Amino acid sequence: MSADAELTVRAGRRSVQVRRADKVLFPADGSAPAYTKGDLAAYYRSVASFMVPHLRGRPLMLERHPDGVGGPRFMQKNTPEHYPDWITRAEVAKEDGTVRHTVCDDAATLVYLADQACLTVHRWLSRTADLDRPDLMVFDLDPGEDDFTTVCRAARWVGELLDELRLPSGLMTTGSRGLHVVVPLNGRHDFDEVRAFARDAAELLAAEHPDDLTTAARKKDRGTRLYLDVQRNGYAQTAVAPFTVRALPGAPVAVPVGWDQLDDPELGPRRWTIADAAEQGRKNPWSGLLGRGRALGLARRRLDALRG
Repeated sequence: MSADAELTVRAGRRSVQVRRADKVLFPADGSAPAYTKGDLAAYYRSVASFMVPHLRGRPLMLERHPDGVGGPRFMQKNTPEHYPDWITRAEVAKEDGTVRHTVCDDAATLVYLADQACLTVHRWLSRTADLDRPDLMVFDLDPGEDDFTTVCRAARWVGELLDELRLPSGLMTTGSRGLHVVVPLNGRHDFDEVRAFARDAAELLAAEHPDDLTTAARKKDRGTRLYLDVQRNGYAQTAVAPFTVRALPGAPVAVPVGWDQLDDPELGPRRWTIADAAEQGRKNPWSGLLGRGRALGLARRRLDALRG
């Protein structure tokens, strides 16, 4: 291909043009080959059937790298006027007006975002039908050092607590340093209630494991302890979406995993890349999870009893 070559990608009922498809977005790095914009578009097309259900109806924040991972980054909330009419928008109120977020409701939108050099898709935890009431709760396990053993141990503690509270949960690599534990909700609670619940659960775990876990927001107060971050459970906050690519060498991907995979010695936060993440998606480790959303009323009473 020439530098201005175009690639046509068929996605559902639409054909999407990917311009400068041979532009390198991820330079070769050690054992990882270089990946181009065309590779990115092909990857997102390959995982669209797994990924779009996690995005549909949610406002997005798009992390774009027009010159690849070595160039400047910008975070895009507002949808540019030149985006095609068939891409869904969501008008969201803010202090001094509104923001028109992009919403990804189909595979063609996902491929188009790849054409825009959107590497990473960050999603809201609520949907446009009721922006004030999230249907997901997220615990972000952020290690103080690059020690994934600590992350896995913390994930087990979070999972055990959620089991005790009788809340379903799923585990996801972030493609960066840690893991996310995701809890499906039924949308009955507002963000303040959900974040307060997540905060109280995290503080309970930190009190039980004070040498290993912390809820301290300031890095200087954490030391080497793992940070149980629940701040994503707030209005207009976002979390990386399942199957999204991260802007890091080798094009790692955030991938849902089964709880039993915590015992896999090969598991790591960057275990999957755009070369093999679709294979993990076909295993469907979160099968049925998102349809099991719960209210927090009973879980709140159980949590308060544990807190004493």
